[in-house]
Amino acid sequence: MSESNKGAHRNQSEPSRWERDLLNQMVMATVTENRRSRRWGIFFKLLTFGYLFLILGVFLWGDKLQVAKTDAEEHTALVEVKGLISSETKASADNIVTGLRTAFEDEKTRGVILRMNTPGGSPVQSRYINREITRLKEKYPKIPVYAVVADVCASGGYYIAVAADKIYADEGSLVGSIGVLINGFGFVDGMRELGIERRLLTAGENKGILDPFSPLDETDKGHIQQMLDQLHEQFIATVKEGRGERLKVTEYPELFSGLFWNGEEAMEMGLIDEFGSSSYVAREVIGAEEIVDFTPKEDVWERFARNIGAGAAEVLTTIGGLGGAFSIR
Repeated sequence: MSESNKGAHRNQSEPSRWERDLLNQMVMATVTENRRSRRWGIFFKLLTFGYLFLILGVFLWGDKLQVAKTDAEEHTALVEVKGLISSETKASADNIVTGLRTAFEDEKTRGVILRMNTPGGSPVQSRYINREITRLKEKYPKIPVYAVVADVCASGGYYIAVAADKIYADEGSLVGSIGVLINGFGFVDGMRELGIERRLLTAGENKGILDPFSPLDETDKGHIQQMLDQLHEQFIATVKEGRGERLKVTEYPELFSGLFWNGEEAMEMGLIDEFGSSSYVAREVIGAEEIVDFTPKEDVWERFARNIGAGAAEVLTTIGGLGGAFSIR
């Protein structure tokens, strides 16, 4: 090959090496950037998992640590009755009774406060709690029990409160509503106007009682009213047993009519004993200012399951059940 041809060959090959070097540099830069991205990705994933585990730990152990933290020799035990009283809510008999038993069994408990903030609910659940308070008072006669009303203590809530030694409230609290109800809806006229035919098949002549799509039968109405009256009489008897001569029934015949009153009126009627908050009762009445909350806390997994399934469960229960539900409120 001549010298001129060799030079031309070298000139043609030089760009190829330059392009190859540039390509290698670009590949190495891309690899380095991918490695850096992966490292940051792993870091942020670990950070996210750590954050989630921290939140989970707060849910699982936060309340337990808060309850256990007390250096006092003696304390006032607190159990909250908050919201609707039902077997499916936080204010169920199972939850409240568990908290009460734990509070009474604690050797440092000097007195128990039932902090009431409820419009009422199930008469059965309320009666369970009332009877358990009475039993625990007999078993632990040295530990007093006081009901302290926050905003509302009505119906089933008051059913529970009358088992306490004394009832405290604020002047603006709402107290009373000693009555029983069952509610529902009737769609008979609407169905007739829309031309909808109701087809209800039952085994048992009264199985379809209170069906919202059928006319209200007077016999059914009489049966339900008799049952309501019996539950009302049970409620009244429990209130009289718990409050005794403190109730001014003669002066206020509307006491058991289902009405409710503010704290000042409730004091005059004998529905409550004194004015005061939970901290006041703990400090001035029980004499143990340190308050320890014994209200059972909802498990994080139960809370998650409840939030997911509550809507569907409620719809299915409503469809499959009666057109109304008994309630002391």
